[in-house]
Amino acid sequence: MSRLGVKSSVYQGDDSCLGELDVIPVKDQNFQFPNNEIRIHRISPRSQRCRPLSILQTISPSSVCCKLESSSPFQQPNLINLHAICYRKLQTAVVLVGDGEIHLVAMRSKRKKYPCFWCYSVPKGLYNASLAMLNVRCLPIVFDLDETLVAANSMRSFEDKIGVLRGRTASETDPLRLAEMNAQVKRYEDDRLILKQYAESDSVMDDGKVLKVQAEEVPLLSDDHETKLVRPVIRLQEKNIVLTRIFPEIRDTSVLVRLRPAWEVMRSYLTTGGRKRFEVFVCTMAERNYALEMWRLLDPQGLLIGSNQLRDRVVCVKSGSKKSLMNVFQDGICPSRMAMVIDDRLDVWEDKDQPQIHEVPPFTPYYAPEVETANDLHVLHIAKNVVEHVRKCFFEDFDGSLLRKITDVFYEDDVVNSPSSPDMSSYLASTLELVVVAGPKVWRSSAHGRACGPSTKALAALMACGSWVNGPTELCLGGPNCPAHRCFLDLPVSKCVLWVCPTGGCWALCLTEPLLVGFPA
Repeated sequence: MSRLGVKSSVYQGDDSCLGELDVIPVKDQNFQFPNNEIRIHRISPRSQRCRPLSILQTISPSSVCCKLESSSPFQQPNLINLHAICYRKLQTAVVLVGDGEIHLVAMRSKRKKYPCFWCYSVPKGLYNASLAMLNVRCLPIVFDLDETLVAANSMRSFEDKIGVLRGRTASETDPLRLAEMNAQVKRYEDDRLILKQYAESDSVMDDGKVLKVQAEEVPLLSDDHETKLVRPVIRLQEKNIVLTRIFPEIRDTSVLVRLRPAWEVMRSYLTTGGRKRFEVFVCTMAERNYALEMWRLLDPQGLLIGSNQLRDRVVCVKSGSKKSLMNVFQDGICPSRMAMVIDDRLDVWEDKDQPQIHEVPPFTPYYAPEVETANDLHVLHIAKNVVEHVRKCFFEDFDGSLLRKITDVFYEDDVVNSPSSPDMSSYLASTLELVVVAGPKVWRSSAHGRACGPSTKALAALMACGSWVNGPTELCLGGPNCPAHRCFLDLPVSKCVLWVCPTGGCWALCLTEPLLVGFPA
């Protein structure tokens, strides 16, 4: 052992020894390489624009396991050359240890003492996946399906829901509530009739026209890439309805799917002109065949998830289990810190992942179809604004702060004082954010209640806020004409709408004119 640390021999390729380096412990760790041998398995891909230190700080900021330096009185040209190549070409030397990777990051030294490295421990494959995304300014996003992007029903589920509603109407005494329930039954019955036509005759009557099924080929996820499934599908574009059959030979598996309005707005933002802003994943509690078909209807051209990626990117969680980003990003294909989730429920996720979630109101086209818009702005349009804003904040911090500060980090610096890295949860948890995308301004609170709290507290904050221009003159909550608990606030100088989710999970304030208002943090 040297006076600094444990000496370890460095090997690369065909067991050729490059020299010796001292392993210097950091923080409270006492990491040692197996058999005191540093065996370099490969050199990482070359980064196009990001220093390896910035990537590793982003995906795993607390994973520096040791430092490496030379205490040899003699020059070690092979190690000096390794250090120079990694530093100049923005690469790392990768050592495989167990199920993970140790990345040797070439560092600058204040004392010009080379070679010297910081060593980061990360899951296998995570660095390469993150490098590929950060080089093209891309982030991971996870979508739920049912009641987030689609509302699907079979004949049986239609009949069950209609039966429950009719049972409730028998005991309902409030005429306004009864009218709303009857309207809901009518919407269910109308769609059930469409599904019944499709299931029995492979055709439907729409606006006096008979529409017949179209055969759509679906590649199966198997080793035989030529295996395909042919589904009979009818698309009612103007109604955002698709009729499909999960198992084409079984008519009882026919389903009517309502696609959430403004999904095209979200989809076109995620990928534009062949350039992806996000790598897309799906996490659902639905059965796998159903989930794959729902996603195919949402992404028919495979622009968001390629057919060769479906097996890994559509993740189905067993009923009763919690969703987890660890399960979604299996095999180190994505870093959780860079990810955000779009879901209508927070409670189905592991506690540690909940800060990464943007909670949207459930898609309820039968209960309250008008809930989908707040002053003509659809829920998914608002969600798209949030997604765009979060991505902008992430890369403003990554490019404008982290990359700049990383250039001032030296080998001798304390690793605990390394520059802070962007974290998606911090942007989603912002007290109140203003998102402007070629239209109305959208104020949104934290969906987790960490900003103004649940909607009741948010409303109280609105009423008490002194930053309103002349104050809100009218506040109307709920009522028979507002089954989804939308709230309208009329201001003397402008119009704005406060939409509150029925579950009290989140809310959004949409300003139709350029009026700036404030809220207490």
